[in-house]
Amino acid sequence: MTDHASHSLTTILRALVPFAGAYVLSYTLRTVNAVVAPDLVADFALSAGELGLLTSAYLLSFALFQLPLGVLLDRYGARRVQSLLILVAASGIFLFAAAPDFLTLVIARALIGLGFSAGLMASLKSSSDWVAPQRRAFVNSLFLAAGGLGVVVATKPTALMAQAWGWRGAFMVLGALCIAVAAVIFTVVPARPGEGRAAAPLGEQVAQLVAILKLPLFWRIAPLTGLSTGVSMAIITLWSGPWLRDVLGLTRQAVANHLFLMALAFVAGNVLVGVVADRLQRRGFGIMAIMLGVLSLYMAGLLVLTLQVKALALPALMLMAGTGQSGFLAFPWFAARVGPGLAGRSNATINFIMFMVAFAAQALIGVIIGRFPPTATGYAAEGYGLAYGLFLGAQIIALLWYLAAPKRLTEDSQS
Repeated sequence: MTDHASHSLTTILRALVPFAGAYVLSYTLRTVNAVVAPDLVADFALSAGELGLLTSAYLLSFALFQLPLGVLLDRYGARRVQSLLILVAASGIFLFAAAPDFLTLVIARALIGLGFSAGLMASLKSSSDWVAPQRRAFVNSLFLAAGGLGVVVATKPTALMAQAWGWRGAFMVLGALCIAVAAVIFTVVPARPGEGRAAAPLGEQVAQLVAILKLPLFWRIAPLTGLSTGVSMAIITLWSGPWLRDVLGLTRQAVANHLFLMALAFVAGNVLVGVVADRLQRRGFGIMAIMLGVLSLYMAGLLVLTLQVKALALPALMLMAGTGQSGFLAFPWFAARVGPGLAGRSNATINFIMFMVAFAAQALIGVIIGRFPPTATGYAAEGYGLAYGLFLGAQIIALLWYLAAPKRLTEDSQS
């Protein structure tokens, strides 16, 4: 077992910071369609359903690769897997920039999602390799905050690049950045202890993955973390922009300004959640109790959006952005339950559920909105209310399902 205390601060920073840079780009590309959506709709005559499908193609390929990704991370290490996958993302970005039609856009978007499928999981795997267990919730929250910087990059900076060079030129710049980050990860990140030596044969690792999927605990926690994080992701990375335009009647510039504030809230919220979780754990509070408290704030924000209380819209969106990713607090707790040798697979398995939900939510919100007659400037506000309300109801059911679990299954002890 790795002696985390023996690593110097420089080594730990080398092991973690490059992955944070990759996660910034991951969230930038995940969110960028919320900013360039008007250009894509204009250039390709996209309907609401097509826009939702196009944007969610990233999430689908991302999600489908999570299960094999966990095996790869445990077998080959985060450094090798992440650097290679980011090159795949770069190829998708360049294809997206050159796409002549909708089908090519979807294929390119799926390649981008595949390439960034290790964005957070590689970060969490590196955290499990180099950071002491009692500090991982805090470090993992810092990674999430780095993702928030990606949302920041996807708002005003990307809008400015698109204005100067067109949306295709902006994607070319992002593709070049991906190649640079891949090179940094491969050359700067230190090799983990035992990298390249599998703890078990591949077949045995796959069998262990199947065993995780059979755990009753997994099916108690996965619906709650999957729905809360996935729906939050679907709204923040696409439908928040159209919602601001269609429900509040904001101009494109005003929408960009609101998205920028949401991005700042995403960064600040994830840092604050990490700091609070770290301090409360030291005082004896369990991480799952902390997560449930934060998720209650997120659901309150989503309720405001569902009811379309315009006076509270911006605070609600910022609250959602700052708290909607708190399901990731469960990762180290769940990983500890399945054993240290399965950290990559346990995290990736929950992440698979999160991103499958995000894909389904992003696509289905578009389908539901598309059932209502469009307005002169966009989509009908009633469609958003129905779509958001259905997903809020599903999250409440998942919360009740988790709370109804036997205490021995979800006991929130320190690990």
